[in-house]
Amino acid sequence: MSAETGSWGSVDLGSVRAIAKKDFQDAVRSWLFLSLSLFFFSILVLPTVSLWYFGGDLPTVDATTSGLVGTVHSVTRLVIPVIALVLGWKAIAGERESGSLKVLLSLPHSRTDVLLGKLAGRSAVLSVSLITGFVLAAAFVALLFGSFDVTDYLGLLAVSILYGIAYTSIAVSLSSLTRSTTFAGAFAFGVFVLFYVVWETVIQTLTLLVRLDYLPGVEYTVTGPGGGQITAERPHDVAFLFHSFDPGVAYRNVLSFATSIAEQNPRVVQSMEAAFGGNVPFYLQDWFAIVVLLFWIVVPITIAIYRFDRVDF
Repeated sequence: MSAETGSWGSVDLGSVRAIAKKDFQDAVRSWLFLSLSLFFFSILVLPTVSLWYFGGDLPTVDATTSGLVGTVHSVTRLVIPVIALVLGWKAIAGERESGSLKVLLSLPHSRTDVLLGKLAGRSAVLSVSLITGFVLAAAFVALLFGSFDVTDYLGLLAVSILYGIAYTSIAVSLSSLTRSTTFAGAFAFGVFVLFYVVWETVIQTLTLLVRLDYLPGVEYTVTGPGGGQITAERPHDVAFLFHSFDPGVAYRNVLSFATSIAEQNPRVVQSMEAAFGGNVPFYLQDWFAIVVLLFWIVVPITIAIYRFDRVDF
């Protein structure tokens, strides 16, 4: 079978590495890598300076590495998907539109190699930029805080990389499904809206509908301020299962697993335990969020490989 058509599941690691290396080198030559590194550096340093400056005056602000994780993760949860989608949406569609993909496939690269190489290259750009920004910012964190929790800091870095690769896989996969960069860009924007707006809103809407008695819910009891028992309702377990597959929710939950961020707001954990009678389902436990992020890395690119191997150019 020719290199252009490839065979399902055939992977040449040398070929994948060559494509990824070219993608990474192109990013370095275009100053993209440096720009991203400085950006990630800034989103760490600016909150660090703020926590250091206000830490002694505001009781709700914790000028520690754990406090930094709690502050920064709300920003990275937004910006990492945007960067990953921008990095990946032209990965295949752009080369198909320009005709350079035919040239690439005329070389000894299978279609599977091309997809995996593009994913690896774009993921490397994002990951190494994150590492560079975090390493450069580490000195400021240690200097201003006077202490440095390596576990929390590296936990934020590792989980952010995993989160970024998940969105990169989604972006590269979508890019392989269309011949037009216009459609690829529209799909990428749609994914962002789906996960950052729609998916998060679903559970909130269902909760509201249950409270207003428009939907049946599951009753549970909580201890009120005076020590008495109060009956409340929550949506069905299926709604929470759906919600747990939001990559942003998984990112936050994995951070709770990998860092001490959960200790900053123990009431969230307590309320979840109360809602499920002290027996929180496995899909709402922090460790399962790692499975969710791996799902969003593996499943989209697997579907893309299957589909991409069968299209004509």
